[in-house]
Amino acid sequence: MKDPRIAKLAKNLVGYSCRVKKGEHVLIESKDDAALPLLEALVEEIQRVGATPFVNLYNQRLMRKLIAGASDDWFSIMAEVDLLKMKKMQAFIGINARNNSYEFSDVPGPQMKNYMAKYAHPVHFEQRVKHTKWCILAYPNPSYAQASNMSTEAFEDFFFNVTTLDYAKMDKAMDPLVKLMKKTDMVHLKGPGRTDLTFSIKGIPVIKCAGQMNIPDGEIFTAPVKDSVNGVIEYNTPTAYLGKKFEKVILTFKKGKIVKIEGDNVPKLEEIFDTDEGARYVGEFAIGVNPYITRPMVDILFDEKIAGSIHFTPGNSYDEAPNGNHSAVHWDLVMIQTPEYGGGEIWFDDTLVRKDGRFVPRNLRGLNPENLK
Repeated sequence: MKDPRIAKLAKNLVGYSCRVKKGEHVLIESKDDAALPLLEALVEEIQRVGATPFVNLYNQRLMRKLIAGASDDWFSIMAEVDLLKMKKMQAFIGINARNNSYEFSDVPGPQMKNYMAKYAHPVHFEQRVKHTKWCILAYPNPSYAQASNMSTEAFEDFFFNVTTLDYAKMDKAMDPLVKLMKKTDMVHLKGPGRTDLTFSIKGIPVIKCAGQMNIPDGEIFTAPVKDSVNGVIEYNTPTAYLGKKFEKVILTFKKGKIVKIEGDNVPKLEEIFDTDEGARYVGEFAIGVNPYITRPMVDILFDEKIAGSIHFTPGNSYDEAPNGNHSAVHWDLVMIQTPEYGGGEIWFDDTLVRKDGRFVPRNLRGLNPENLK
């Protein structure tokens, strides 16, 4: 028997998230095969609205082998072929159904750098992000359940709660925060560990994300003025980047640039932040508000939406909220400010906006978890 929640999710992805119209081309891309039921439902829904579906189904173990031994010619050909396909698409739905979060953990660093710079950047950052209606989501499987310390059944229930919530309601509740951020000059973050960071967001666009680019969703993002960041931020959420896991990352900024890196596996961190000049500057500042996501599971699609969190992202800025920083890196590093994770404060100019993960001004309290469920 088909799970009716899958059909509902497919309908939301096609109709709400990607706003697919008759005659459009839609590329569905999935990592590993756990998501086959959703792939089938998406193909049916895309065809139902009169659009044309295309599917890329990748096996992560095989991709690991290919990337680890790839030549420059391989990266060039793959980018050329997939870029041509992406240019034919009006919408893109990417599904992460990975069997192993760390499948790429032993791929040599230079090969992953080549993959990001020579393949991912032109195909995804430059074409998919800028020229398609796109949405990225995860799909429940035992790997995700293990990362969340849940049974597979419990994680499936959690997943469908978080992916099919009333995103239109969330969208409306975000409006007062967007309005306030547009008027804000200086942001001051206080929080767990040594976190004491200031930066300006003056003049940078503010974008609300309520189910139209990521599922699960629930963030409002902008970017810092590139050279305005000063101080220290201690991220308190485990994170993975290109298959490598980091339990702690502490960054010190001066005039926008990362000038000191601390944490575990500092040599690897240095390698990532030395990818290019832009990797040592920040391209995004965002506030997470999803009421169902309350603890990290080392998957950024979920972790960056944690209620009571922020993410402060070294690397490339988005075209929707540009600050002039360009990089092959875009690493969403998360800091949680709820009491369980050390608390913290967000100040906009002279206004205390959020304390210990809860919004303080009356007109922002609609974003507190109990009001979004």
